[in-house]
Amino acid sequence: MTEAMRELLDKSAQSIQAAELLLKEGYCSFAASRAYYSMFYAIEALLLSRGLSFSRHSGVIAAFGKEFVKTGAFDSRFHKHLLHAFEVRNAGDYGAVQAVSEENARQVIEESR
Repeated sequence: MTEAMRELLDKSAQSIQAAELLLKEGYCSFAASRAYYSMFYAIEALLLSRGLSFSRHSGVIAAFGKEFVKTGAFDSRFHKHLLHAFEVRNAGDYGAVQAVSEENARQVIEESR
């Protein structure tokens, strides 16, 4: 495992911990965003294991589907969880203050774990 991969996995672990703290304090949109980033960083590390790197979230998401889901290395539910988290994160980051419910935030955190 490379240092870059290790750092991404550390960021992933810290992001899910931050998501749980944010949810506990009632910051649902920010909690969902951190949970999404937990997934995102872990998937970036996976892609790096194959020498792949992308500058856009859509590229990372698509490559995960192509490289790991379509090949059978990961169940398709993980790709669905990632897509769901991306949608919720976008709603929380760019929508109204209360765009993400506590239930949605909890679901994204659980999917991320």
